[in-house]
Amino acid sequence: MTEENKPEETQGKDVAASAKDVDAPRPKGVHPQGPGLGGTAHEDYPSTEGLAGDQRPVEYTNVGGSPERGKFDPEQVPAVRGQRQGMFGVREGGSDTSGYGGLQAPIAFPGAAERPYGNWFDAAVDTLAEVTGSDLVERVVVHADELTLHVAREDIVPVMRALRDQSDLRFEMCMSVSGVHFLEDTGRELHVAYHLLSITHSGRRLRVEVTAPDADPHIPSIVEVYPAADWHERETWDMFGVIFDGHPALTRILMPDDWAGHPQRKDYPLGGIPVEYKGGTVPPPDERRAYN
Repeated sequence: MTEENKPEETQGKDVAASAKDVDAPRPKGVHPQGPGLGGTAHEDYPSTEGLAGDQRPVEYTNVGGSPERGKFDPEQVPAVRGQRQGMFGVREGGSDTSGYGGLQAPIAFPGAAERPYGNWFDAAVDTLAEVTGSDLVERVVVHADELTLHVAREDIVPVMRALRDQSDLRFEMCMSVSGVHFLEDTGRELHVAYHLLSITHSGRRLRVEVTAPDADPHIPSIVEVYPAADWHERETWDMFGVIFDGHPALTRILMPDDWAGHPQRKDYPLGGIPVEYKGGTVPPPDERRAYN
């Protein structure tokens, strides 16, 4: 319906409503610098000024606090693990034919949380320390209603056994073992995250994270505690080169047995690997079409 065909009493109201929306104050809970890249924000979010490239990574800007989860410290510094350049993380001397060569963004994650963590998190951390006889947790991170415990790699087996067996914890299932490679996280380049689920306690979820350097990519296997982690550890070895000491058969699971390298590492060549595709070839990135 055109403006001239509208009833006289409704003419111009749409324009007035739009103007009102524009002038309306920012809703409570939206960060003064605007919503995070994930489209959410919280009134307690700290300033993100000073991060390289003025980029606000989702993992950092969406970290907040609430009465249920505990207060987020506005002075808390995010854990920046590197700088991403281009769409595919190209490094100096490499080629980027995606057209996003000038894109720069920090690789930042939530820093350590402070007590009270909120929810059931405080009790779980205290129970774990009591069962193991010492505080094996190096850092506690609370983000998006999820608890992550960072532990040293040599402590992963006793921590996992306590999380599985203690009645107040009872994380019976290891849902996945995931690897991540951060080239610029010196001395901690390889990260392995374990995702646990408690059936006893109504579906509670917990993440445990350990690290290892590229120069010594060894982490004890947890197959003796969670037998279902067998294939997950094989995949993490296959893709990232993490050696799980004590695994019953640490062999390739996705790539051929004679494949050289680990394809999801950041230092793995981007294309140009000779493979058999019915006579086809995959050229290196710098020989592909350039988008100007």
